[in-house]
Amino acid sequence: MAPGTIIDENLALSNGHTKDDSVSPTYTEDEQAVRCVRKLLIDIVRQNGGGHGGSAIGMAPLGVALWRHTMRYNPSNPAWFDRDRFVLSNGHAAMFLYTMLHLTGYPHMTLDELKMYANPKAVDSATGKWKSTICHGHPEIEVPGIEVTTGPLGQGVANAVGLAIASKQLAAKFNRADHVLIQSRIYCTTGDGCLQEGVAQEAMAIAGHLGLDNLVLCYDNNAVTCDGPLEWIVSEDTNAKVRALGWNVIDVFNGDASVTDIVAGLKLASSTKGRPTMVNIRTTIGYGTSTAGTFKSHHGTYSDDDAGLYAEPEDREPHRISQIGRTYLDATKDGKNTEDSWKSRLTRYTEKYPEDAQALHDRMRGVHDYKSVLDSIKVPQDILATRQFNGMVAGGADLWNSNQLGDQSSRIFDANNQTGQVIRYGIREHAMASISNGIAAYHPGSFIPITATFFMFYLYAAAGVRMGALSNLKVIHIATHDSIGEGQNGPTHQPVELDSLFRAMPNMLYIRPADAEEVVGAWDVALSSEGHSVMISLARDPAAIKMEATDRKKAAHGGYVVVENAEAVVTLISCGSELQFAVQAASELSASHKIATRVVSMPSIRLFEQQSEAYQDEVLGNAPHVISVEAYIATVWARFCTASIAMDSFGYSGGGAANFARFGLDTAGVVRKVKAHVQGSQSTKRSRWTLLQ
Repeated sequence: MAPGTIIDENLALSNGHTKDDSVSPTYTEDEQAVRCVRKLLIDIVRQNGGGHGGSAIGMAPLGVALWRHTMRYNPSNPAWFDRDRFVLSNGHAAMFLYTMLHLTGYPHMTLDELKMYANPKAVDSATGKWKSTICHGHPEIEVPGIEVTTGPLGQGVANAVGLAIASKQLAAKFNRADHVLIQSRIYCTTGDGCLQEGVAQEAMAIAGHLGLDNLVLCYDNNAVTCDGPLEWIVSEDTNAKVRALGWNVIDVFNGDASVTDIVAGLKLASSTKGRPTMVNIRTTIGYGTSTAGTFKSHHGTYSDDDAGLYAEPEDREPHRISQIGRTYLDATKDGKNTEDSWKSRLTRYTEKYPEDAQALHDRMRGVHDYKSVLDSIKVPQDILATRQFNGMVAGGADLWNSNQLGDQSSRIFDANNQTGQVIRYGIREHAMASISNGIAAYHPGSFIPITATFFMFYLYAAAGVRMGALSNLKVIHIATHDSIGEGQNGPTHQPVELDSLFRAMPNMLYIRPADAEEVVGAWDVALSSEGHSVMISLARDPAAIKMEATDRKKAAHGGYVVVENAEAVVTLISCGSELQFAVQAASELSASHKIATRVVSMPSIRLFEQQSEAYQDEVLGNAPHVISVEAYIATVWARFCTASIAMDSFGYSGGGAANFARFGLDTAGVVRKVKAHVQGSQSTKRSRWTLLQ
């Protein structure tokens, strides 16, 4: 008997057939659809000798249950605003998602695309150039039908929580008793790996606390990980743990073969109010194949016998799909009807609630009136820390009081007020960033999520911040207490090296304003920018002086001159809380030490590098000594500077002002180091970069 024949017998017996090898088993339409999905998945794995097929094969009945019987979507318009969203948190099973998109009728997901799944050898024979493929090794948000980029385990769960928050907020704001417009539900698949990740646990705790009953987590419980049986590393009661987080849990024990059981579980989940639901679906990895139930099925290929396991006699050719499977799963007509029905409801809603409808249309088009608000802001005469001024223009999350974000109690989003715009994430930085990615991904421009915590704790959140940048999501991160000026909390809280990560991160705009005027400029850039994430890095304490020459509009260029000197032999480049020391040092160097010095404020290196070469040359000037002043490890300044006054160690547990003095980064330290460097220099030409001690 060929490996996997037992599945055919089980499916036949489950429909009342007798076990008789002389009788060909017959299948329900759901069973035929499952076989079609599994056959195509095995073909995709075999075409290039590998891939993560095991989980995908095990989840085939779930795929039919979701796309054929449960979700609201339109393959002809993947961006339909009120569609249900699906997130594949176990992103290594990407071929599962690609296969379902293909079979349900998404026009771009062709069979030719499936044949290029994760294939680095895809070269156009005619041109010799690399072909581009949309069937990447993990799902990527740029592909229609894929809601978020997933792969790093656990983050997809958090993205799904963010999508659910977005849908809930829109529903609470715009739905009326007689006109229910926003019904989008969020479905997310997860494997054992996601549930072990801390970010998933953080996000699930938040979802339970917020009562997100529009969120369904489908647990592909196959009890196998990459290395072997799950029992090697997990012994807790997963259902009990999830219930303790405030979730409803539904068990499905025949996830290998029964689409009906899974559909029943999903329907029960949709009727649950006040809690998110996890549907715990028992499956077998690589179900029916020669490696079924073992870690070998996680990412290996399959045998010739496996290739024929789910093929009908007339469909044994690789990538050939049975007509009944294709017809049964195609959702093109139903999807169009579903969206058309929603559009009719929107028209009636617009007639009855025109002002609300206009506000909804603005959200759908990503229209936000922030420009007039920012232009109207007058910088206070009193000197404020940048984190304090920031609190006048934006909100955020964790460490609320320390972030100076003000009293937002009337605007809190929780289970009792889902029209709120401020979320209390708690001490869950990774989930905060990843949930915000989900909120941003709900619909382009409908939401601009803001996160906030101490800069040091963005190290916890860095994986989520990176995924937002990688996904071109507009998320604004407010990083406060950003240097050794943090003071008495000591080196554990003083992020001397962390700027290097975010300044180096592609598609991440890191901005470090020096005072209130530049904070407004930073927000202008952050809110007007599209296609990337932004981090605004803010100091704990106010500057000791008021810097008259800072300019919100010039800050948008990334760097500009704040102290000019036509005779300069030194240009000091600084930003953030250290700019004040550079400005004071320039005055002293020029007046008392006859070392003519000019100063450049450079809140954003990336923005500065986007300016014309002529502008950059004008700002940098012709001084032979170009020296950066910043209380970080100087990994980025060598591209502009001949020397740096910077940290070369962790910080110290002392007062903020004392710390700048201790490390020679206050005014006196800058004057001393510049003077020694200039007087000790044997050349007036720019030379190799030097760290000044």
